[in-house]
Amino acid sequence: MEAPRRRRFVTVAVPASMVADVPHPREQTAKIGLVGRAAAIFRAERIIVYRDLSVDQSRDLRLIEIILNYMATPQYLRKCLFKLTPELKYAGVLPPLRTPNHPLAKHSSKLRIGEIREGVVIGTQGGRSLVDIGVEKPAKVAGAYTANTRLSFKILSLGDQLEATPISHEEIDVYWGYTATATKATLGELIRRGNYDLRIATSRYGRPLGEVAEALKMDWSKARDILVAFGSPSMGLREILRQEGLKVENLCQYTVNLVRHQGAETVRTEEAVLAGLALLNFLCGDSG
Repeated sequence: MEAPRRRRFVTVAVPASMVADVPHPREQTAKIGLVGRAAAIFRAERIIVYRDLSVDQSRDLRLIEIILNYMATPQYLRKCLFKLTPELKYAGVLPPLRTPNHPLAKHSSKLRIGEIREGVVIGTQGGRSLVDIGVEKPAKVAGAYTANTRLSFKILSLGDQLEATPISHEEIDVYWGYTATATKATLGELIRRGNYDLRIATSRYGRPLGEVAEALKMDWSKARDILVAFGSPSMGLREILRQEGLKVENLCQYTVNLVRHQGAETVRTEEAVLAGLALLNFLCGDSG
């Protein structure tokens, strides 16, 4: 059964340095893949990668953004939308997301009227656009769209000629995966610029989840745009924000310890994202 979209827009913020503790691109790719899986499992709408060190992090920002967006793209569109780049050299180690926008059907005979699929415009014909939706023949869409435009489409008719129409993300009532963006902004800049109703910082020095559970659940149910921020293994959010002369308590309504009594000295970012989103889903899942 396909999971419904959340009624709230959940954004996960992770630092560029999340890959700094492993030097080889293969292991870095695997770490990033775990973040993408966690976001998809718990229906996050967006992942933002922020700058958390004073050194140049452009390489790591680009690496994480490309891999996360590659994962979020249906397999049948990847060759069209992504060039062979060094960042994707080890893409074979990435786990599949298997979100509803990653269908397995590869033949038009398996499609259904009303089904929604992602597609890319590959050309025009007689004032109509031809769209690759991952089957053996393109679908025709009214209107001329720019080549390589990526959209979601609803199937209107089957048979010898496939016909479809664009559909906006807001019209899709099931979870449709995440988007990923890398920013050169610091965490403090990200929080202050974003229009988030609820801002949750995760920290081993935060309050135990049990102590704030009822209040957090209530605020979650009222919010429309939620940010959940994570630190790195070497620096937590307190230390990251301290570099900017900021205090986490002044930027976020909640600073929560989501991995209480951790047995390991450090919790890696990908581990914190999985554990943290799981607990928040358990606590606030009924609130959507």
